[in-house]
Amino acid sequence: MRGYTRRSFRSGSAPRARWRILTATIATALAAGVGLAGCAARPDPDAVIRVGVAEPTTLLPTAATSPADAQILAALFTPLVGFDDAGRPFPWAAESIVPSPDNRVWTIRLREGYTFHNGEPVTSDRYLAAWNYTAYRPNQQPNNYYFAPIAGYEALNPPEGTKPTATTLAGLAKIDDRTFTVTLREPSGEFPAMLAAPAFYPLPSAAFHADGRLVANFATAPIGNGPFQLWGSWQRGQSVEVTRYDRYPGERPRVGGVTFVGYREAEQAYADLRAGKVDLITTLPEEQVDPAMADLGDRILRPLSGRVQFLAFPSHEKQWRDARLRQAVSMAIDRDALVNHLFPETGVPARSFVPPVVPGARPDTCGQACQFNPDAAYELYQEAGGPATLTISYNTDRDHQRGMTEVCAQLAANLGVKCTARPAGQFTELVSEVTDQKPVGLLRMGWSQEYPSMAAYLGPLFTSTGSANLAGYQNPEVDTLVGSGIAALSEAEALAAYQLAEAAVAADLPVIPLWFERHALAHSPRLRWVTVTGAGVVDLRRLEVIE
Repeated sequence: MRGYTRRSFRSGSAPRARWRILTATIATALAAGVGLAGCAARPDPDAVIRVGVAEPTTLLPTAATSPADAQILAALFTPLVGFDDAGRPFPWAAESIVPSPDNRVWTIRLREGYTFHNGEPVTSDRYLAAWNYTAYRPNQQPNNYYFAPIAGYEALNPPEGTKPTATTLAGLAKIDDRTFTVTLREPSGEFPAMLAAPAFYPLPSAAFHADGRLVANFATAPIGNGPFQLWGSWQRGQSVEVTRYDRYPGERPRVGGVTFVGYREAEQAYADLRAGKVDLITTLPEEQVDPAMADLGDRILRPLSGRVQFLAFPSHEKQWRDARLRQAVSMAIDRDALVNHLFPETGVPARSFVPPVVPGARPDTCGQACQFNPDAAYELYQEAGGPATLTISYNTDRDHQRGMTEVCAQLAANLGVKCTARPAGQFTELVSEVTDQKPVGLLRMGWSQEYPSMAAYLGPLFTSTGSANLAGYQNPEVDTLVGSGIAALSEAEALAAYQLAEAAVAADLPVIPLWFERHALAHSPRLRWVTVTGAGVVDLRRLEVIE
């Protein structure tokens, strides 16, 4: 396998996505939706709905990492960009985002009329202050890595043991109150799509002390620029209450407010939905989807998500350097039977490395290696002298036991080996084992889009310095092709480079795709116009309540 060598795990590389010149036309379509057409009753514009989510961890955009955090923050803030139903970006809080001829300097012009919920105008300064705060390593913000593409990031994030030599990003420059520029470390047509992430939300002056420190209680009482504003404050373990912000200049909510109810168990959320205690739940357990479809009918939404599950072959284990073994393992897995048995309602067999919801993604890019062929798999495995015992290591901070146990059973039956599905603790613990080059066998890993782009998968997972390249895969051809796509001046040119990069990955097979995942949401009969993005965020502005 070309360049399939070990490298140390790094977390500093940020994924990126495709963008070009965009101006102020706002798209309205989203990834999936359902409405109750033909209702004679009028909607109640002042109704308050209850939405069940997993327990949020923070309401601070610079630290938000969970789907529940993102769902609540999407009510409180408006990003610079959004994505339409085809995964194409459009300007939202931005009026325009224009690149220099080489895609290295991006000029952002803010849309007029946006204010924070305390009445303060949203200006360039509010973005620059928030971004510099997050990018400065001593502030220890989880979303710091998003700012790695911006010039001056190294000065704020020097090697461990050394102090930063600057407190602001050299690549940020204010032009006027509504205009600022972003200079990147390298030309990139992909960078601006990252602006949809919570890391790039603006923060008001009230978020900071005079010396630049974050106000301690801001994380529990954030002041945003979105269609809803926080009612009171929030503490972990409590519900989050938001009310419509009537000065919002964009499409305004059709309900008076939302109460987010946090659940530790998705099963309890579903029970409360059936009992009428909540109006919508953002996660429905797999085992409850089938009976829920019988009970709720079209009030179940199952749009395909951007999440994919893989098995990786860690390169520090010498046995996996034989391409025949990697191919044999892949051909020994019956993906259709796996999904039909375990995830019939929320899984889709995967035979490519980028999910179908991503622009430019193609089916079956894995080719024959991902077609179930147990006889050929057994012969190839024996020919390559495969080990008599296999281990699949998986993290336990999400329910992966059933899936990995089933994969193990298939490998044992079709390769004639003993296979053990090994729980390895939290994901960070599993990553540490790989980094320390401990024997882990096959490695379960998953990846989910932060925005719809092939680069957001190929870059982190398969480039030599990718932030999620747990296989230790190195192929200069893939590095070059992904880099060419990122620097491309047209979408067509970028997609062509990404597709060639995916083909090179498929030829090398450092990981094997297993299945794509669907979101599973459900709502009560009093709601209509429920829409959800590819990232699984419900657009709360569109919801209507029919009493």
